[in-house]
Amino acid sequence: MASTLHVVLYHPARLPVQGYGGTERVVVWLARGLAELGARVTLLAAARSGVPEATLVPVPPTSGKTAGRLDLTPYLPADADILHAHVPLYRAPANLPMLWTLHGNAQPGEVLPPGAVGISADHARRHGLARWVHNGLDPAEYRFARSKGTADLFLGRLHSVKGWQWAVAGAQRARRRLIVAGGWRPTLQRGIRFVGEVKSERKALLLSSAACLWNPVQWDEPFGLTSIEAMVSGTPVLGTRRGALPEIVTPDVGALGDTLDELVDLRPTLDALEPEQIRARVLEHFTHRAMAARYLAIYGEMIGRG
Repeated sequence: MASTLHVVLYHPARLPVQGYGGTERVVVWLARGLAELGARVTLLAAARSGVPEATLVPVPPTSGKTAGRLDLTPYLPADADILHAHVPLYRAPANLPMLWTLHGNAQPGEVLPPGAVGISADHARRHGLARWVHNGLDPAEYRFARSKGTADLFLGRLHSVKGWQWAVAGAQRARRRLIVAGGWRPTLQRGIRFVGEVKSERKALLLSSAACLWNPVQWDEPFGLTSIEAMVSGTPVLGTRRGALPEIVTPDVGALGDTLDELVDLRPTLDALEPEQIRARVLEHFTHRAMAARYLAIYGEMIGRG
C-alpha cells in the first residue's frame, strides 16, 4: 500500500456546483481538506468538473437512486486505498474498502445500504448509524465582520420545514428588520425584504453584515450548514432545538428555543455576543480540515492504518 493515502470521492454532480448545493460544496471542501492534510484525492464526478485538489475521473451523468447503482469498478484507480461515496451506494466495488455519507434524512422504512456515516450525532442516532462526522467549510470563502448591520437574516429554502414563516413572524414581534434570502416571494409586510436566491459574494456579504441569523427549523436538521456559515462570519444564530442544532449552537454563539415565544424573548440576548468568539467555534470544530481529519481517522480504521 502506498505511503500516501489515496482517497476516491464519488458524487455524480458537476463540481463545484453553480447554485446552492450544500452537499456538493461539502464534497469540494472535503477534497480540499484531505489534500491539505497530505492525502491524494481522486474525484469521480460529472464531466467538466474542476476541483484543483483532486484528479478528475468523469463518470456518466446519473441522478437519484441511479447514481447509487452505478458500477464504479471501471472508474477506480488501481492504487486506490478507499472509496468514499456521497450518495447511497448499492453496488459496492469488490476488494476496496467503502463508506458513504448520508447527507439527508432517509424516508420512513427506507432500507439503507451498508457503510453509512451520518453528519451529526443526532442524525446518526435517528438512523441507527455507528459513525458520524460533522460537516466543515473552508473559512477562506466567507467574510468576517465585527461590525454588524441593523437587519437580521433568514437564508434557506422557502419551505415550511426550514421555518421561514417563524423567522418572519418572530422578527416582526421582536421589532427587527429581516432580510429573507433563498427564494423570491414579494411581500408588502413592513420591515421584511425578500431578495431571492443569493450566491457567492452577495451571500457572504449578507451573512457577515447580518445582526443575527434566524434558523428556526421545523424538522430534524441532519446538520445545518447555514448555521456554521453565519458563525464563521461572526454572526450569531437563533434557532430551534431540532436535529443537529444543539450540537452546533452553544450559548456563546447563539440561542435555541422550542417555541416562537421563546425565540422572540431570546433575540435581544444575541446582541451581546462577541463576533470573534462566534467565529472561533467554527475555526475549532467545523472547518474543512477538521472534517477531513475525522474522515481520515475512519479511513485508517477501515484499512488497518488506525
